[in-house]
Amino acid sequence: MKKALAALGYPVSRNKARNLMREARVTARTKKRFKATTNSNHKQPVFKNRVNREFDVEKKNQVYVSDITYIWTQEGWLYLAVVIDLYSRKVVGWSMSSRMKARMVCDALKMAMWQRCPEAGLIHHSDRGVQYASREFRQLLETNDFKGSMSRKGDCWDNAVAESFFGSLKQERVQWRNYQTRYEAQQDILEYISMFYNSQRLHSYLNYQSPNQYEKEMTVLKKVA
Repeated sequence: MKKALAALGYPVSRNKARNLMREARVTARTKKRFKATTNSNHKQPVFKNRVNREFDVEKKNQVYVSDITYIWTQEGWLYLAVVIDLYSRKVVGWSMSSRMKARMVCDALKMAMWQRCPEAGLIHHSDRGVQYASREFRQLLETNDFKGSMSRKGDCWDNAVAESFFGSLKQERVQWRNYQTRYEAQQDILEYISMFYNSQRLHSYLNYQSPNQYEKEMTVLKKVA
């Protein structure tokens, strides 16, 4: 909170931030436990781990990470696939569906391609879920000359950035909602990603800037250099 206030132009000490939070009755939200959605018990081929937990990337559109999670609504489960650019931690593609099929992860990557126009050689990293190992998804990577990469079996830390995003989404938004319909959930998640997470949310990894702010600042610095 101290660093977030400083980034917004209100430099205060740690004790002052703590006292202000106490006066305003602001407390940290705690995370709830969520089960994994990965089904790696399949016979499809898998990619080697090309990332190996090297999450620091110097240029955008070099390495994307992707994952799937689920959100409960009164109509049933809504599944969400996201694609994140490691360079800025920006969510550059997403797709939501009532069914956890290969098409959903393909659509998320296609959205990222449409928005970012990555060049051949891009590394796409995910877990070993059957959707990412599907023929449809492997063909999408091959057609665009992208390199597939997958976490080691059962190792969530190999895809920690995507897992961290889902933790933020659920802690900051989803677990405090009671969605009546999938459409309601879709609209709320869309707002969170585009209007808050990418545009406003401060990331400690980005020196307390939002992904959009970080990319804009780095573009200016590179032009000056």
